[in-house]
Amino acid sequence: MADATTDAVDALIAALEDDEGERGDGGVEFDGLSLERERDGDAYVLETPEIDPRRVEADDLPTVLETVAEYATNWRYWQRSVGGEGTYRRAFLRWCERAPIAEDGAREPTDDPLAVPERYEALRDGIDREWGQLSITARFVDVANPDGERVYDLWHVDDAGADLADLEVYDDPRDARELATDDEDGRYRPLKTAPTLLSGWAFTGLSGAELVEAVEFFYPATVANWHRELRGNLDVDHWRETAERQTGIYDVLDELPREAVDWVAEACCVDSQCLRRRKWEYEAGDDLEPPGGDGPFPCREPCSLVVAAARQWTILESEQERTYELELTPSERNQLEELIDAVAEDRTDEIREADVADGANRYRARYLRAKRFDEDGSLEIRERSAETE
Repeated sequence: MADATTDAVDALIAALEDDEGERGDGGVEFDGLSLERERDGDAYVLETPEIDPRRVEADDLPTVLETVAEYATNWRYWQRSVGGEGTYRRAFLRWCERAPIAEDGAREPTDDPLAVPERYEALRDGIDREWGQLSITARFVDVANPDGERVYDLWHVDDAGADLADLEVYDDPRDARELATDDEDGRYRPLKTAPTLLSGWAFTGLSGAELVEAVEFFYPATVANWHRELRGNLDVDHWRETAERQTGIYDVLDELPREAVDWVAEACCVDSQCLRRRKWEYEAGDDLEPPGGDGPFPCREPCSLVVAAARQWTILESEQERTYELELTPSERNQLEELIDAVAEDRTDEIREADVADGANRYRARYLRAKRFDEDGSLEIRERSAETE
């Protein structure tokens, strides 16, 4: 038997002898492995999902445990290498390989966890998970002779099938902070959970601690909030309480009309704009109309970007409505709709110059401006205030 398995068995026996068992009585109950000492201390009872309860003499225990090496090395990895039971870091690493998370009081995510034999088989090829625009692979350090130790690879979902030779490879989790700063066009990303993360990079062979650190640089606080939600203690600040506690220039936020908060959520808090899953509503019992999204990690309160944008919308909503009249052909009216949609969906760069059938085409827009705008760039309209109607 490999030295690593022997070490795991020795560590497990030592834990039993030192009364370090997870149950507090020298017994171990972990990921399907059950091992407890008989009252007289001369024998143990071993059980796994594949083995019915079996009495094992103390002298035979090392040899018998080697027959369930996967359970022994799995115990050692989580209890000795990872540790931190009850922490979000440990829960996240277990999620990465589809291990049960309920061990620390959290509810299980929607996908079914894998038992130890299934996980060990999958870890030989690597278990892939997606966290926003991040693709994570959990795998064994040594596939030919797995000793239970895992490492983790991390890259952009768009590069999941790419050759590492074509990517910029990193090994320091702190490099994730710089990678998350700008988008593909070199523009600063004020919202780290926006779906604008640049691709072309990879982290390989990370330890569990390094993986969590890198993920937190890419998506700050998402792992901790995800874990709080699973444990049922995610503190959510809804729109109204967030708005009412604002001061200074943001003190006007509580004046934004109720219906406008729906528009705020539709503008900023959907999957196409942010990968977090919105948990906050207008207030408890008063849900917003736009869906909260499908991301794996929750959003517990309106973020600073939403608050800053909503301040501007609050000011704009205070303006008196007026009636404007302008002359447009039906096609030109449709073109204005297409222009606004193209800008709102950030697809202007996708419209080819030769595609003049698209209303948001640059030449179509320039033609409309030449036809309908004055020399000073103003739209030719007639204005009537609502008060005179």
